[in-house]
Amino acid sequence: MPITPYLFFDGRAEEAAEFYSSALDAKVLMLMRYADSPEPHPPGMVAPGSEHKVMHMSLQLGDATLMGADDCSGAKPSFQGFALSLSPPDEPAAQRLFGKLAEGGTVQMPLGKTFFSPCFGMVQDRFGVGWMINVVAA
Repeated sequence: MPITPYLFFDGRAEEAAEFYSSALDAKVLMLMRYADSPEPHPPGMVAPGSEHKVMHMSLQLGDATLMGADDCSGAKPSFQGFALSLSPPDEPAAQRLFGKLAEGGTVQMPLGKTFFSPCFGMVQDRFGVGWMINVVAA
């Protein structure tokens, strides 16, 4: 049974989908706004003015799926205690992914050789999501 990460964004889910499409070559499989729901929302689920925010999105990254939405409850998302890990096939691909994810983000550990990988680094993207880039040693 696969585990699928589901990320909640603070009104920036559509921007995140566009960013991950560009940075990670992700494909947007589905993006639905709260206003497009076929059924009425439970009271308090959608804050006034949030009707056009993203209720659900699904992105394909290689053979993995990443899902997300705008949390319109007023809670602020906090991406702590985990990171999403990508395993590009080689160092040039790792450098490209790392560079794209670092745009507007924070490098936590620069890409470099470690005892377990020829190329490993950690970055927090512009949305606060942590990523580990790890080229698997041959």
